[in-house]
Amino acid sequence: MNSSTKPRTAVLLDIDGTLVESNYLHIDAWDRAFVAVGHPVQVWRIHRAIGMDSGMLLRHLLGGDVADAVGGAAKEKHTEFYLARAERLRPIPGAQDLLAALAGRGHAVVLATSAPEEELTLLLSLLDADEHLAAVTSSADVDTAKPDPDIIKSALGKVSVGAAHAVMVGDSVWDVEAARRTGVDCIGLLSGGFGAEELLSAGAIAVYDDAADLLAQLDGSPIAHL
Repeated sequence: MNSSTKPRTAVLLDIDGTLVESNYLHIDAWDRAFVAVGHPVQVWRIHRAIGMDSGMLLRHLLGGDVADAVGGAAKEKHTEFYLARAERLRPIPGAQDLLAALAGRGHAVVLATSAPEEELTLLLSLLDADEHLAAVTSSADVDTAKPDPDIIKSALGKVSVGAAHAVMVGDSVWDVEAARRTGVDCIGLLSGGFGAEELLSAGAIAVYDDAADLLAQLDGSPIAHL
């Protein structure tokens, strides 16, 4: 990863649903996992929770008592089902070019994710963009993930950039909320399955279809005014 310079601005990007087509694979894996532990959940409810910290997701979807009883097993099954179908993962159109363009403009490009190391290694190999990255976070950096703001704080800390000089790019309301709670403006992408009005209502300052759409409009985007 490129750390030879110290940019004064940073662009933080979520990975799942923002740079890699993985949200619906997560939905399928969670659906199968909940069935496997004997507590099926309606798929639309799972979709609404994607992007949330896994512990929060379990409590949100199963309730506290059930999550305490079977949450660990459900997480293990989710990982098993997700990795078994990893060949379905692919970068979202424009993702790699967007990372290159952001780094080329002098921003510190940080992947702000709480993905476990095994999943993160897989996602980074798909993106093949290490040369453009200043830093990457993972589940090892925080105790709780989005919508808690800790992962955003960790990402900023890794490149020593203040919130006022950073922009977050994400695809879920949880990305937007985590950024807002850290004082970072957030751009929403529709590629994760959340609607434009949902993202804007959560606090997104702009919404684009996907990474390719943001790249095509980069000069007029909030990132151009960092």
